[in-house]
Amino acid sequence: MPETIIPANGHFINKGEILLEVKNLKKYYPIEKGFMHKKIGEVKAVDDVSIYINRNETLGLVGESGCGKTTLGRCIMRAIEATSGEVLFHMDEEKPPVDILKLDKNELLEIRRNMAIIFQNPYSSLDPRMTVLDIVSEPLRLNGYPRDRLVDKVKELVDMVGLESKFLNRYPHAFSGGQRQRIGIARSLALEPRFIVADEAVSALDVSIQAQILNLLQDLKETMKPTFLFIAHDLSVIEHVSDRVGVMYVGRLVELAPTEEIYLKPRHPYTEALLSAIPRPEPGAKNNRILLPGEVANAADLPSGCCFHPRCRYCQDQCKEDTPLWQEISFGHYVSCHRAKELELQGVMEA
Repeated sequence: MPETIIPANGHFINKGEILLEVKNLKKYYPIEKGFMHKKIGEVKAVDDVSIYINRNETLGLVGESGCGKTTLGRCIMRAIEATSGEVLFHMDEEKPPVDILKLDKNELLEIRRNMAIIFQNPYSSLDPRMTVLDIVSEPLRLNGYPRDRLVDKVKELVDMVGLESKFLNRYPHAFSGGQRQRIGIARSLALEPRFIVADEAVSALDVSIQAQILNLLQDLKETMKPTFLFIAHDLSVIEHVSDRVGVMYVGRLVELAPTEEIYLKPRHPYTEALLSAIPRPEPGAKNNRILLPGEVANAADLPSGCCFHPRCRYCQDQCKEDTPLWQEISFGHYVSCHRAKELELQGVMEA
């Protein structure tokens, strides 16, 4: 019988389907003052986040700038050290998962062959002193790929992402933003990783180029079958690529559900407000835009109760006093809101 886990919702999940589990992950930055660097507080960039990602799945992660999306992705990759929590990577279905946060340097190098990241800015993520050949081949060289097959492998990778092999000896300044991002994607695919963090991979690109890169990632998902954590602030992009969507607000996950369900029937007021900002394609159509009052909560001084309550139009006294529980209100649909079961919120197709 396959080993199972029982999340807070009470449903059984086949553990063989899961590639990555994040449990109670926190990343706090200390606030220091004075010559002695006395700690007077902390910024809760990621605050007790728990998620899982299935094999060959794309989990989209959305939220306003500063909500902790990128920090979460980099903590998972251990590009920055988390304060506490677990990141369990299921390398082998027959063996126990590996906690990435507890690995030493050599063990981490081994596990990172199965993980990669696509950075947000294609203008700063490529070394201007290295050619395309150097950039794409670097992961291969560091991991002992045969030198006599190196050029052929790089040609195969750049062809896969839609670039011509005749450009291998050119430097990044000779390419457009879209071409640079393709180089970055080719580099991330060099070792055929099983898990990829795409951190705002298309946000710095023109809309037409965004569509090309998104279609490229979808094609690669079919051929190479990687698992994606796709981080973005554009919900129309997330809808196109994701199987499930998680919504973050001030370091906390407030809603998580299958893509179609969260777009048609959101259950958290913050998700409703984000969806109302998606432009409608019909000529002359007007959005029922929900404008949130006030500013995003301060991660160094969070409000009591629900951290979204100062901006929520459905706020009640309970919301100001009690922190809402992370609960499942329909199969696979999780939300952190006291009034999730009673509110009828506006989905994107209803606007």
